[in-house]
Amino acid sequence: MYRGALMLNVTARQELMRTIVDTLGVVVEEARLDFGENGLSVRVVDPSHVAMIKMEVDSAAFDGWEVDETKLGLEMRKLKEIVGIAGAGDMVELAYNDESGQATINIGRIDLNLRPLDNSTLNPPKEPAIDLPCGVTIAGSELAQALRAAKMAGDLVNLSITDSSFAVNVKGSTDEVNVEFSKDELTAIDCSDAARSQYSLTYLTPMAKIFHGIENVNLRFGENLPLKLTFDFSDGAGHVEYFLAPRVEGDF
Repeated sequence: MYRGALMLNVTARQELMRTIVDTLGVVVEEARLDFGENGLSVRVVDPSHVAMIKMEVDSAAFDGWEVDETKLGLEMRKLKEIVGIAGAGDMVELAYNDESGQATINIGRIDLNLRPLDNSTLNPPKEPAIDLPCGVTIAGSELAQALRAAKMAGDLVNLSITDSSFAVNVKGSTDEVNVEFSKDELTAIDCSDAARSQYSLTYLTPMAKIFHGIENVNLRFGENLPLKLTFDFSDGAGHVEYFLAPRVEGDF
């Protein structure tokens, strides 16, 4: 790989890169990755402004980290394809040359040269400031299974919470799926007043693949309020906050 005037040269195992790309790809096709001295920061919102992701990954999660502050716009589809070529445990190297304006992804003998996107078209959204009164923490594998089951019955999921239970319910035109967790089956639950809210599975089901490998996921929501999903990956070096707007009666 030609190194020239490199602003960025980071290396990570395939598993870390896949988690980053798969998570962002749930919401957007293009993202601006902000590389700084201490790590990676990304904020993206889908074109309909229904779902937003805020991601922080500490530089300690990477095997190599040589960075001058760099903002790099990239296509998630291309990244997903090249990361998919790598095998488990393979190293993925991402470099950016300021002189040529070119990004390069290297996996073993493979070099993929990319022209970054125009950063002016990829302005990160502001994080919503909202109080969500109810919270539940659940094993990632349990949530993944519940979301996959929910998709079998319809496209809209009802999340319900009390001080002692959490439920995932979908009632379609012909089928219904209900998954209920008691307080003892959850890592934590925090809710003084029972609440129920509905969300689109179009934005939730793709996350099931990611949740399956996550130890715990925290969900916060309220009666007809947005959903906030929070989880860590890469031994806590990576952190994601995922916001999803509710579906209310006027949306139908």
